[in-house]
Amino acid sequence: METVSDTTATGKTVTSKKNAFKNHEKEDSHEFDPWAISTKETDDGVNWKDMTVCNRFIYLITVLLKIILIFGFLYLFICALGFLSDAFKLVGGKAAGKVFRENDILTNPVAGLMIGVLVTVLLQSSSTTTSIIITMVGSEIIPIKTAIPMVMGANIGTSVTNTLVSLAQSSDREVFRKAFGGATVHDMFNWLTVIVLLPIESAVHYLYHLTGAIVRSLELSKSGKKKDLLKVITKPFTGLIVKVDKHVITNIALNKEGAEEGSVLKRWCKIVYILYNSTVSHHENYNSTLIEQLETEGTRYTLGIMADSNTSFIKWETNETLVKKINMERCHNLFAQTDLSDSTIGALLLVISLFVIAVALVFMVKLLNSLLKGSVAKVVKKFINSDFPGLFKYLTGYVAILIGTGTTMIIQSSSVFTSILTPLVGVGVVSLDRMLPLTLGANIGTCLTGILAALANPAKAIPNALQVALCHLFFNISGFLLFYPIPITRKAPINLAKGLGNITAKYRWFPILYLILVFVALPGFIFFLSLAGTIPFAVVGSIILLFLVCLIVINIAQKYCRSRLPSCLRNWDFLPLCCRSLKPIDKLISSVLGIFVCCRNQEKEEDMSGKGSNNKAFTIL
Repeated sequence: METVSDTTATGKTVTSKKNAFKNHEKEDSHEFDPWAISTKETDDGVNWKDMTVCNRFIYLITVLLKIILIFGFLYLFICALGFLSDAFKLVGGKAAGKVFRENDILTNPVAGLMIGVLVTVLLQSSSTTTSIIITMVGSEIIPIKTAIPMVMGANIGTSVTNTLVSLAQSSDREVFRKAFGGATVHDMFNWLTVIVLLPIESAVHYLYHLTGAIVRSLELSKSGKKKDLLKVITKPFTGLIVKVDKHVITNIALNKEGAEEGSVLKRWCKIVYILYNSTVSHHENYNSTLIEQLETEGTRYTLGIMADSNTSFIKWETNETLVKKINMERCHNLFAQTDLSDSTIGALLLVISLFVIAVALVFMVKLLNSLLKGSVAKVVKKFINSDFPGLFKYLTGYVAILIGTGTTMIIQSSSVFTSILTPLVGVGVVSLDRMLPLTLGANIGTCLTGILAALANPAKAIPNALQVALCHLFFNISGFLLFYPIPITRKAPINLAKGLGNITAKYRWFPILYLILVFVALPGFIFFLSLAGTIPFAVVGSIILLFLVCLIVINIAQKYCRSRLPSCLRNWDFLPLCCRSLKPIDKLISSVLGIFVCCRNQEKEEDMSGKGSNNKAFTIL
C-alpha cells in the first residue's frame, strides 16, 4: 500500500509539474498578454497597523515629498516640451513659413495635407500651424476649402511629440512596448481618420458646407481673447530662457516685405525708430517714359552707357525721408544675450530640451513606481481602468473622452496632455484601451481652444477664422464617430498601436525608423508625388492603395479563415526574409552600430512571421 501510495503521490507530483509547465508555456507563448494591466499586489513593506507613530509620520512625510517631486518634475517636463517646440520654430520656422506661400500647390488637397503634417512636425505645435492657416484664410490668401486638408495634416503632425517622449522609456523592453503603443494609438487614429475623411471632403465638401451654415447662423460682432492657462504657469520660467516671435513665421507666410530678415528669437525688446533725410541714388536702364516723368518733376538726371554691354542707363538722385532702426535694449532671456543665429540656438535648445525631457521622465517614472505599489497600485489601476457597473459600463469610455476634452481645454495643449499619459501607459497605470478615449478627448479639446483663438481675431476676420476652427472640430468629431462607438472599428487603432509596440519591444531602433518614415519620408514622398500632376499621382497612388488593401485583407483572412486561403497564402514564408521580417535590417544595424543591438530574450526568440507574434503584430481588426 505504501508503494502504491508513494507511486500515486509521485505520479500526482509529476502530473502537477507537467501541468504547471504547460500552463507556464502557454502563458509564455500564446495566452500571456503583455498589454494587460497587472493588479497583483507586491510587497508593500511594513503594514500601517504595525508602524509606530514615528514611522507613520516618516512614511507620510516621504509620500508627501515624493508627490511634490513628481509635480516638480512634471512642471520641468512641461517646460521642456515648450522648449522643444521653440527649438523647432527656431530651426525650421522660416522654412515652414515659406512653404505656405505656394498657393498653387496648396490647391491639391493631398499636397495641402502633407504640408500640414510637415510644417507641424517642424514647428512642433499644431496650434501654431492652425493659427497661421487661420491668419492666411482671414487675409484671403487661401480659401477655406484649401485650408481644410492643411488642418487635417496639422492634426497628424501634432502626435509626433508624444511619440518622441516615449523614446525616454526605451531602457525597459516591456515598459517601452506599452509606452510606444500608447503614443502611437494617437498616430493611428489620426491617420485612419484622414484616410477615410479626406476623400469624402474632397468629393462633397461636407465639412465646408456644415461649418459654413453654422457660422452664418451666429452673431459674430464681438471678439474674445484666448487665455492660455498653461503658459501662465510655465512662462515665468521658460521666458527666462527663450522667447519666440511667432509673428515672424506668420509674416513670412503672408509674404510681407522684410519678414525674412527678422529673427524668430526675440532679441530686442526696446527699439527706437528715427526719421532722417538722406540723398538716395537711383540707377535704371534707359526708358523714355521715365525721362518724361523726371523732367515733369524737375529732377536732374544724367545719361550714360555701360562699357561692358553698351547699354544706356539713367542716373538721378532724390532727397528722401528714411527710417533708421536702433536696437536699444535686449530682451530679458538667456539666449537673447548672445549673437548666435536662430538655427544654432534652435539646435542647442533642441538637445537641451530632449535631455531635460528624458531626465524628468526617468525620475517621474521611478517616483511613480515607488508610490504605486502593493495595494495602492491595485486600487489606482482598478480605479482608472475599470468600467462603470451594470448598464452604465458602455458609458465609461465616453466619460473618459469628456475628461480628456476638459483637461485639454484647461491646459490648452493636446501634445502636453498625451505626452503626460504616455509614460503612465508605459508603467502600466493607464491601459491602452483607456488611452484611446482620453486621446480622442484631447483631440476635441484642442479644437475648442482653436475656436477661442479664432474669436480673438478682429471682427471682420472672425467668420472665416471660426469656420476653419470648426472644420478642425467636426473633423475630429467625425473621426470619433467612425472609430469609437462601433467596437470592431475601435479595435483598428488599438491593434495597430499594439503591433507597433510589439515590434518595438523586439527591435529598439524601430521607433527611430518609424518617426522618420511616418512623419518625414512618407509625407515628403506623397507631397512630391502630388507635384507630378493628377494622372501620375492617381496611377501611383492607386497601385499603392491596392497593394495595401490586399495586404490588409490577406492578414485578416490568415487570422479568421486561414484554411480557406491557398496554401501559399496561409503564411508569409514564401517571401524572402527581408520582406517579412526586420531581422536582416537588425543584423545590419547591429553590425554597423553596436549600441543599437536589440535586447532579446533568447528563450522566447521567435520571428514576427511565426504563429504567435506575427498575427498580433499585424492584426488590424
